[in-house]
Amino acid sequence: MSETDPQKPDLDTVRLAIASGDPVKAMPAITQLRHCSDAEAVPLLVLGTQQKPFLVRSLSCSGLGYKRTEQGWAVLSELITADEDPNVRAEAANSLASYGVERAWPLLFSAFEADNAWLVRCSILSALAEQPGIDLGWLLELATLAVADADGIVRVSGAEILSRIVREGGNDPIALQARSLLQSLQQDSDHRVVAAVLNGLQSS
Repeated sequence: MSETDPQKPDLDTVRLAIASGDPVKAMPAITQLRHCSDAEAVPLLVLGTQQKPFLVRSLSCSGLGYKRTEQGWAVLSELITADEDPNVRAEAANSLASYGVERAWPLLFSAFEADNAWLVRCSILSALAEQPGIDLGWLLELATLAVADADGIVRVSGAEILSRIVREGGNDPIALQARSLLQSLQQDSDHRVVAAVLNGLQSS
């Protein structure tokens, strides 16, 4: 393979565009970083997370899920709780999950407990719900918090995770706990939650 990638951007030009903080310039520049190595891209994505417009910070967080280094992990670990915008915290959560569920779980669970924004909670739920090898006990812990949420969308996601535990857990005590929780949600005030619950109970 040739040393020079014709699609690889000029890093100085990209840096200037990102540092401008102008989403019209910064966002296309961030997208170009997919043609760069992790080591080249991450410092520039970190620069993006320090800009004022939340769109630039959010896209930079998303990029740090694809270009992964220890510096990126450290920045995402901070942003998941420190950023003022739920869109940015949600993207940080998604990107942390891409580092592997074993490593990301403690951070994601504590962020879920602490953050009441439905967007952040739903991002964490969807990022973890799809993980094939995740501990069902962890999922039960997460789903138990989710189904107690005031937001119907978060409760739906919690009910879907409980359904997965029931499906995969067989006669395991964790699966029986999940089934019991699902059954208790059959009278939920939100019809979407009830539909998810009935679907989960039927498919198990």
